[in-house]
Amino acid sequence: MAKNKYKDVYPWKVLDAYRGIDFQGEWPTIPELFDLSTKRFPHNKCFTSIIPEKEEFDYTQVHELVTGIGNFLVGKGVKKGDKVAVTGKNSPEWAIAYLGIAYSGAIIVPLDYALHDDEMEKLMAFAGVSYLFIDKERIDAIDKDGKVGLKGKFSLEKEDPNHLFVLDCIDKTPYPREKAVETDTAAILFTSGTTGTPKGVMLSHRNLVSDTFICTYYMPLYESDVFYAILPIHHAYTMVAVFFETFSVGASCVFGKRMIVSIMLKELHEGKVTMFLGVPMLFNKMIGALMDGVRKKGILIYGIIRMLMGISGFVKKCFGVNIGKKLFKGLLAKLSLDTNRICICGAGPLPASTFKQFNELGIDFVQGYGLTEASPITHLNPPWHYIESSVGTKFLQEQVMIVDPDADGNGLIYVKGPNIMQGYYHNEEATKEVLSPDGWLNTGDVGHQDDEHYLYLTGRAKNIIVTEGGKNVFPEEIEDHFQLFDEIETICIIGYIMDKETKSEGIMAIIYPNPKYTADTKTSHPDDWATVIQKHMEDLVEQVNKQIQSYKKIAKVKVVYEPLPLTSTKKVKRFLVSQQFKD
Repeated sequence: MAKNKYKDVYPWKVLDAYRGIDFQGEWPTIPELFDLSTKRFPHNKCFTSIIPEKEEFDYTQVHELVTGIGNFLVGKGVKKGDKVAVTGKNSPEWAIAYLGIAYSGAIIVPLDYALHDDEMEKLMAFAGVSYLFIDKERIDAIDKDGKVGLKGKFSLEKEDPNHLFVLDCIDKTPYPREKAVETDTAAILFTSGTTGTPKGVMLSHRNLVSDTFICTYYMPLYESDVFYAILPIHHAYTMVAVFFETFSVGASCVFGKRMIVSIMLKELHEGKVTMFLGVPMLFNKMIGALMDGVRKKGILIYGIIRMLMGISGFVKKCFGVNIGKKLFKGLLAKLSLDTNRICICGAGPLPASTFKQFNELGIDFVQGYGLTEASPITHLNPPWHYIESSVGTKFLQEQVMIVDPDADGNGLIYVKGPNIMQGYYHNEEATKEVLSPDGWLNTGDVGHQDDEHYLYLTGRAKNIIVTEGGKNVFPEEIEDHFQLFDEIETICIIGYIMDKETKSEGIMAIIYPNPKYTADTKTSHPDDWATVIQKHMEDLVEQVNKQIQSYKKIAKVKVVYEPLPLTSTKKVKRFLVSQQFKD
């Protein structure tokens, strides 16, 4: 096994030279951290967008803008503890607005741009948002009847004649203000799938900054790195693993506009990206498309490539020598990953085969685990000691406890550390359900850890299906088997009531086929395409049923032709699907 040459390098030690001078306490606040980066790397490229037109900002330029926006908001009457929201497509302007809000001393409320207008207004009203930064295409639709009570709206895009553009919201007057300290709430992040009383996760400056620095112990970063922000930046995963990590080390970030492969490849190539963060669905499709291309070159070429990948993976894992980067440079160039150093995957389970193949090709593939309530990352698989079937090892400065483990060691996962949330905003009851008085967070996930503190997930406790034989089944375990079937776009495993008296459940698969596969089948079988697809999906299910234990076998298959509801990180909204199909 390759050794960790960084084991005595603690990234947060760089702060020691500035503590007591540029900031007080253990961790800097978000504005203090950006001040430090500007001081250390004034002329480094900071934020970039390539499409529709290229724009670049260095650290000095961004610092002038965010301090000016902070002054502007204070001049408008914003004070410490007030809430200001930002929502829109990923862009340098989004990031600048976020930092500008932090510089005012206010609490940032980043909102999912995919929310409907009424959903967004509900969350803003609940949080007591006073000002909003938003893309111009929706600026007039939000709070048009005044129910939210916004005092002002500002556009994240140019050429909006009715609203001030964010980069014009500049005031050079350093109005007096009460600045935030590390223990103050920095941001309120609303979790996806919220029903009833909204769950706004309150994260402090200490939560976010500590998680940012601790992550880099397991994933060494450099000022020369270029991050790629293609997943929605309002989500805690992208916010910390891309946005915050970027300016913690003086690196730069390219903001991707849309998750369309042709656009992504252009942005990855032109941006010379070295750090690419994605979700399992994205990486599965990328590696699938690449290997399909290799297969088309013939069985001999495919066999040679796979043999070389096997050798490359063995050398990399056992001796820490990466020969794949040069060996497969041409293949990586097809994915615009020839400049890439690290791929980061989170927000869902990843097949071990995908993890393995990226490493074999010479990419340091980092898989992690976490949740918004933990700022959000708690575990990472370091490149020098990765285990494909694990989501990673626990962080330094963090404790992990497995509660009520079963015979296999699987139990509820609890975590404790400087990254654990302050609680849910105005929702004390929900806070008490997951957060103990002494700081232990019940993640709601089930799994076990080995002697090296590597974590292995089983599933979500609330998603458990109880079978007729009394066995507990985790849907995620079954869904993992379907990730590499190209004919399936999305699958959701749920329980359905088999016996109302005993309340025992059977297992059902809700499948949304790949639209291209559906279209091709309609062409080849115009009269009975639905029957053909149903039969094929049942055959795929049967393949999986043969691989899993008998009590986990899928009994029903429902094929749907409307996309399943997804979160912004491409996870199925299981609750909504269950409500529709369970009975």
